[in-house]
Amino acid sequence: MYPKDTAVWAYSKEQYEMHIRDNLLYWGTDGKAKSPRFKKFLTNHQGVVNRTLWHYDDVGHTQGATSGIKRILQNGFPTPKPTTLIERILKISTHEDAIVLDSFAGSGTTAHAVLNMNKADGGNRKFILIEMEDYADSITAERVKRVISGYGESKNAVDGTGGAFSYYDLGDALLLQDGNLNEEVGVAKIREYVWYMETKETFEQTENPDMSYYLGLCRNTAYYFYYEKDKVTTLDHDFLSDIKKKADSYIIYADLCTIPEDELKKWSITFKKIPRDIAKL
Repeated sequence: MYPKDTAVWAYSKEQYEMHIRDNLLYWGTDGKAKSPRFKKFLTNHQGVVNRTLWHYDDVGHTQGATSGIKRILQNGFPTPKPTTLIERILKISTHEDAIVLDSFAGSGTTAHAVLNMNKADGGNRKFILIEMEDYADSITAERVKRVISGYGESKNAVDGTGGAFSYYDLGDALLLQDGNLNEEVGVAKIREYVWYMETKETFEQTENPDMSYYLGLCRNTAYYFYYEKDKVTTLDHDFLSDIKKKADSYIIYADLCTIPEDELKKWSITFKKIPRDIAKL
């Protein structure tokens, strides 16, 4: 017998009758659901089957997580993850010295779970949280602070987990969407960025005014960043004559280069064009 309020067929009537015959449709606990759910049996499943059932009484649910947030921060947060659920996942997927990354940190549940686990077993897990919404400070970081130090009063007081964390704000983007340098961040930050991208090492600013374009020496390669914010720079013979640092090879950034390619190869020089829109200068 077909439900009276069935609006359309998802497939043919014959296919529907076949599903009824094979007991493949589920109409809810009372048998009165408006539309059925298709049953899947392990005997017909292909590939890896998850054989573990996580009941919400064991790993928590969003209602409980919402109440937990209110106890910590005295305000709500939409659909937070249960801390116990994240702890279960981390127990399966990490070890006691793991670094856990959460790229969408939200209310900070991942950090809360890591801190709980470290307190419980003496582990040394670390966490990195990334959150781009405006509540990163007032909710995400604030929750972590209170979990570490403890929260609540009298019989509702919860001891802190201990631990520590650092909070950082991102500065202005070094690269614009078109791939050019954001020259408003300042030359010091740009030089630091270029050096790190080339060498993956920490940049140390030189104080020598005669070497203002020199970045440093790494694995016997000398790096130069010939850059001026308000003018076009050119790698030419005059610039080469000012290079005092001896090295096996050279990487030189500039806007333009007038030295022939064969001559650059002769002196083991690699020219790299500074990524900025020269037409605007």
